[in-house]
Amino acid sequence: MRITRLLGAALLTFGLAAAAVAPAAADSTPSPGASEDAAGPTRAGTSFRTATEFEQGQTATARASVGDYLYWSFPADAGQRPTVRATVKLPETHAAETWRVDVYDGLRRRQACQYGAQTRTAPADASSVELACVLRTVRAWSEPWADDPLPGTYYVRLTAVNLSASDLGQSVDVEVRADSKDMGGAAAVDGSLAEPLVPGIALRAEADGEGNEEKSPSAVLAALEPEDGWTSGWWSDRWVWTAVGGALASLAGVAGYRLTRGSGRPSRVPPGA
Repeated sequence: MRITRLLGAALLTFGLAAAAVAPAAADSTPSPGASEDAAGPTRAGTSFRTATEFEQGQTATARASVGDYLYWSFPADAGQRPTVRATVKLPETHAAETWRVDVYDGLRRRQACQYGAQTRTAPADASSVELACVLRTVRAWSEPWADDPLPGTYYVRLTAVNLSASDLGQSVDVEVRADSKDMGGAAAVDGSLAEPLVPGIALRAEADGEGNEEKSPSAVLAALEPEDGWTSGWWSDRWVWTAVGGALASLAGVAGYRLTRGSGRPSRVPPGA
């Protein structure tokens, strides 16, 4: 009877933990309807320093000329796996063009794509070309020598390569969008950065340390950050499952002790022994 009660308590604990994890996962997933209606900027930068900022879930648009380097930037926090998509609407008459999208982190290190069509060649009769780059999961901390994605600003660079002289300068319409998937506790690591990799963060920290708050806003080049602030993903389902595992291990130890302890004093032992 006691073992049955212990197993029932274990199942109840497991069910409560699963119920707690489900709403948290649902809240961390952005609503498709809300992100589809988000409007983004209508221009693009021409370098890292002039990159146009846009938030995740927004669609940034721009009209540019073939041969230009177009730059955007967006924030990404720990535990997110960003996906960058770009669509280029080509002119009516053009030769075969190869377009490429690259993503760089806050240290301007080019980040490799896990998968996606990062480079595509549009034939002469194509009206548009679509590109995609799925990055690795952003880590909260990494070794200095590693090339892992870290929290901060990410830069998107879009350009055409291997162009013919007749296509240079033609007008094109571009759309860029960034979305992220929350990877949860599976991507959690033991450690975090002191500050996110955002342009101007060192100048802001220095200004705040000197007590000069008037200069800090003008020193920061990147103004966008996640809705809940940086390193907002410190809480994850990893904590819940760790607690559930500890509770189940404790209950299993109690049940094992009850099974191996026996019913008490053996009947074959004399009372006076």
